[in-house]
Amino acid sequence: MQATRILAIRHGETAWNVGGRIQGHLDIPLNDTGRAQARRLARALAGRDAIDLIVSSDLARAFETARTVADATGAPLVANAALRERCFGDFQGQTYAEIADTWPDDAERWRRREPAWSPPGGQGESLLLFRERVTQAVQALAAENTGKHIALFTHGGVLDVLYRAATGLGLQDARTWQIGNTAVNRLLWTPDAGLSLVGWADTTHLEDDTLDEITA
Repeated sequence: MQATRILAIRHGETAWNVGGRIQGHLDIPLNDTGRAQARRLARALAGRDAIDLIVSSDLARAFETARTVADATGAPLVANAALRERCFGDFQGQTYAEIADTWPDDAERWRRREPAWSPPGGQGESLLLFRERVTQAVQALAAENTGKHIALFTHGGVLDVLYRAATGLGLQDARTWQIGNTAVNRLLWTPDAGLSLVGWADTTHLEDDTLDEITA
Protein backbone atom coordinates (compact mmCIF):
# COMPACT_ATOMS: atom_id res chain seq x y z
CA MET A 1 0.00 0.00 0.00
CA GLN A 2 1.34 3.41 -0.96
CA ALA A 3 1.98 5.87 1.84
CA THR A 4 2.40 9.61 2.01
CA ARG A 5 5.61 10.77 3.68
CA ILE A 6 5.12 13.99 5.63
CA LEU A 7 7.57 16.50 7.04
CA ALA A 8 5.71 18.64 9.59
CA ILE A 9 7.68 21.74 10.53
CA ARG A 10 7.03 24.67 12.83
CA HIS A 11 7.83 28.17 11.61
CA GLY A 12 11.01 30.00 12.60
CA GLU A 13 11.26 32.13 15.71
CA THR A 14 9.34 35.38 16.14
CA ALA A 15 9.73 38.22 18.62
CA TRP A 16 6.46 37.13 20.20
CA ASN A 17 7.83 33.61 20.73
CA VAL A 18 10.70 35.16 22.65
CA GLY A 19 8.38 37.41 24.65
CA GLY A 20 5.86 34.68 25.50
CA ARG A 21 3.03 36.50 23.73
CA ILE A 22 0.14 34.51 22.23
CA GLN A 23 0.06 34.79 18.42
CA GLY A 24 -2.82 32.59 17.32
CA HIS A 25 -4.21 34.00 14.07
CA LEU A 26 -2.35 37.31 14.39
CA ASP A 27 0.12 37.72 11.54
CA ILE A 28 3.50 38.09 13.24
CA PRO A 29 6.66 38.02 11.08
CA LEU A 30 9.86 36.09 11.71
CA ASN A 31 12.63 37.82 13.62
CA ASP A 32 16.27 37.70 12.49
CA THR A 33 16.86 34.45 14.38
CA GLY A 34 13.81 32.91 12.72
CA ARG A 35 15.05 33.87 9.27
CA ALA A 36 18.46 32.36 10.02
CA GLN A 37 16.76 29.17 11.24
CA ALA A 38 14.77 29.01 8.00
CA ARG A 39 17.93 29.37 5.90
CA ARG A 40 19.69 26.58 7.81
CA LEU A 41 16.63 24.37 7.46
CA ALA A 42 16.48 25.09 3.73
CA ARG A 43 20.12 24.10 3.24
CA ALA A 44 19.55 20.85 5.14
CA LEU A 45 16.40 19.88 3.25
CA ALA A 46 17.88 20.77 -0.13
CA GLY A 47 20.43 18.00 0.38
CA ARG A 48 17.92 15.27 1.24
CA ASP A 49 15.20 13.38 -0.63
CA ALA A 50 13.22 15.47 -3.06
CA ILE A 51 10.09 17.14 -1.70
CA ASP A 52 7.16 16.94 -4.10
CA LEU A 53 5.01 19.66 -2.56
CA ILE A 54 5.21 22.25 0.22
CA VAL A 55 1.97 23.35 1.89
CA SER A 56 2.07 26.20 4.39
CA SER A 57 -0.18 28.05 6.73
CA ASP A 58 -0.97 31.40 5.14
CA LEU A 59 0.30 33.29 8.21
CA ALA A 60 3.54 35.15 7.50
CA ARG A 61 5.75 33.41 10.05
CA ALA A 62 5.00 30.00 8.53
CA PHE A 63 4.81 31.09 4.90
CA GLU A 64 8.15 32.93 4.99
CA THR A 65 9.79 29.84 6.49
CA ALA A 66 8.20 27.67 3.80
CA ARG A 67 9.15 30.05 0.99
CA THR A 68 12.80 29.93 2.06
CA VAL A 69 12.73 26.14 1.80
CA ALA A 70 10.82 26.21 -1.48
CA ASP A 71 13.41 28.52 -3.01
CA ALA A 72 16.20 26.16 -1.95
CA THR A 73 14.55 22.89 -2.97
CA GLY A 74 12.56 23.96 -6.03
CA ALA A 75 9.41 22.35 -4.62
CA PRO A 76 6.09 24.02 -5.43
CA LEU A 77 4.58 26.02 -2.57
CA VAL A 78 0.90 26.59 -1.81
CA ALA A 79 -0.85 28.27 1.13
CA ASN A 80 -3.60 26.60 3.12
CA ALA A 81 -5.39 28.50 5.88
CA ALA A 82 -6.46 25.22 7.51
CA LEU A 83 -2.86 24.86 8.74
CA ARG A 84 -3.13 28.04 10.83
CA GLU A 85 -2.51 28.05 14.56
CA ARG A 86 -5.48 27.70 16.90
CA CYS A 87 -7.48 30.91 17.19
CA PHE A 88 -7.21 32.15 20.77
CA GLY A 89 -9.75 34.96 20.61
CA ASP A 90 -9.08 37.69 23.19
CA PHE A 91 -5.97 35.86 24.41
CA GLN A 92 -4.18 36.82 21.20
CA GLY A 93 -1.61 39.53 21.74
CA GLN A 94 -1.44 38.84 25.49
CA THR A 95 1.30 37.25 27.57
CA TYR A 96 0.60 34.29 29.82
CA ALA A 97 0.84 36.53 32.89
CA GLU A 98 -1.60 39.04 31.40
CA ILE A 99 -4.06 36.26 30.61
CA ALA A 100 -3.87 34.89 34.15
CA ASP A 101 -4.50 38.37 35.59
CA THR A 102 -7.35 39.33 33.28
CA TRP A 103 -9.16 35.99 32.83
CA PRO A 104 -8.15 33.80 35.80
CA ASP A 105 -11.02 31.31 35.38
CA ASP A 106 -10.45 30.96 31.65
CA ALA A 107 -6.69 30.69 32.19
CA GLU A 108 -7.25 27.75 34.54
CA ARG A 109 -9.54 25.99 32.08
CA TRP A 110 -6.93 26.52 29.37
CA ARG A 111 -4.22 25.11 31.65
CA ARG A 112 -6.37 22.02 32.27
CA ARG A 113 -6.80 21.59 28.49
CA GLU A 114 -10.58 21.28 28.72
CA PRO A 115 -11.50 19.94 25.27
CA ALA A 116 -14.80 21.83 24.83
CA TRP A 117 -13.64 25.14 26.33
CA SER A 118 -13.10 28.07 23.95
CA PRO A 119 -11.02 31.19 24.66
CA PRO A 120 -13.14 34.32 25.23
CA GLY A 121 -13.89 36.73 22.43
CA GLY A 122 -16.22 34.86 20.11
CA GLN A 123 -13.63 33.63 17.60
CA GLY A 124 -11.65 31.33 19.88
CA GLU A 125 -11.52 27.63 18.97
CA SER A 126 -12.01 24.78 21.39
CA LEU A 127 -9.46 21.98 21.30
CA LEU A 128 -12.14 19.72 19.83
CA LEU A 129 -12.86 22.08 16.93
CA PHE A 130 -9.17 22.81 16.43
CA ARG A 131 -8.31 19.10 16.28
CA GLU A 132 -11.09 18.50 13.78
CA ARG A 133 -9.86 21.31 11.53
CA VAL A 134 -6.24 20.17 11.61
CA THR A 135 -6.75 16.43 11.22
CA GLN A 136 -9.26 16.81 8.41
CA ALA A 137 -6.94 19.14 6.50
CA VAL A 138 -3.84 16.98 6.91
CA GLN A 139 -5.62 13.75 6.07
CA ALA A 140 -7.06 15.36 2.94
CA LEU A 141 -3.62 16.61 1.87
CA ALA A 142 -2.09 13.20 2.52
CA ALA A 143 -4.80 11.42 0.55
CA GLU A 144 -4.41 13.83 -2.37
CA ASN A 145 -0.67 13.16 -2.44
CA THR A 146 -0.50 9.40 -1.86
CA GLY A 147 2.93 8.03 -2.65
CA LYS A 148 4.55 11.46 -2.49
CA HIS A 149 6.78 13.34 -0.06
CA ILE A 150 5.16 16.54 1.23
CA ALA A 151 6.26 19.20 3.71
CA LEU A 152 3.79 21.05 5.91
CA PHE A 153 4.83 24.38 7.46
CA THR A 154 2.68 25.27 10.39
CA HIS A 155 2.51 26.15 14.10
CA GLY A 156 3.10 24.66 17.53
CA GLY A 157 -0.52 23.90 18.30
CA VAL A 158 -1.02 22.16 14.95
CA LEU A 159 2.05 20.00 15.55
CA ASP A 160 0.77 19.11 19.00
CA VAL A 161 -2.47 17.86 17.41
CA LEU A 162 -0.56 15.83 14.81
CA TYR A 163 1.68 14.21 17.42
CA ARG A 164 -1.35 13.16 19.45
CA ALA A 165 -3.12 11.85 16.35
CA ALA A 166 -0.06 9.82 15.32
CA THR A 167 0.53 8.33 18.78
CA GLY A 168 -3.03 7.87 20.00
CA LEU A 169 -2.66 10.30 22.91
CA GLY A 170 -5.69 12.22 24.13
CA LEU A 171 -6.20 15.96 24.12
CA GLN A 172 -5.70 16.22 27.88
CA ASP A 173 -2.61 14.02 28.15
CA ALA A 174 0.39 16.00 29.38
CA ARG A 175 2.81 17.06 26.67
CA THR A 176 6.20 15.40 27.04
CA TRP A 177 7.53 16.14 23.53
CA GLN A 178 9.29 19.19 22.15
CA ILE A 179 7.90 21.47 19.44
CA GLY A 180 10.83 23.72 18.55
CA ASN A 181 11.07 26.39 15.89
CA THR A 182 12.02 24.78 12.52
CA ALA A 183 12.41 21.33 14.13
CA VAL A 184 11.77 18.59 11.55
CA ASN A 185 9.06 16.08 12.44
CA ARG A 186 8.42 13.01 10.28
CA LEU A 187 5.06 11.30 9.87
CA LEU A 188 3.65 8.61 7.61
CA TRP A 189 0.07 8.41 6.38
CA THR A 190 -1.75 5.43 4.87
CA PRO A 191 -5.46 5.08 4.08
CA ASP A 192 -5.88 2.21 6.55
CA ALA A 193 -3.74 3.34 9.48
CA GLY A 194 -3.93 7.11 9.16
CA LEU A 195 -1.01 9.00 10.72
CA SER A 196 1.94 7.28 12.37
CA LEU A 197 5.09 8.73 13.90
CA VAL A 198 8.45 8.20 12.21
CA GLY A 199 10.68 10.77 13.93
CA TRP A 200 10.28 13.90 16.00
CA ALA A 201 12.08 17.15 16.86
CA ASP A 202 15.15 16.81 14.62
CA THR A 203 17.14 20.03 15.07
CA THR A 204 20.52 18.88 13.75
CA HIS A 205 20.42 21.60 11.10
CA LEU A 206 20.43 24.22 13.88
CA GLU A 207 23.51 22.65 15.47
CA ASP A 208 25.65 23.30 12.39
CA ASP A 209 28.26 25.87 13.39
CA THR A 210 28.80 27.03 9.80
CA LEU A 211 28.27 30.77 9.60
CA ASP A 212 25.07 31.93 7.98
CA GLU A 213 25.64 33.84 4.76
CA ILE A 214 24.14 36.97 6.27
CA THR A 215 26.51 37.01 9.25
CA ALA A 216 29.65 35.66 7.57
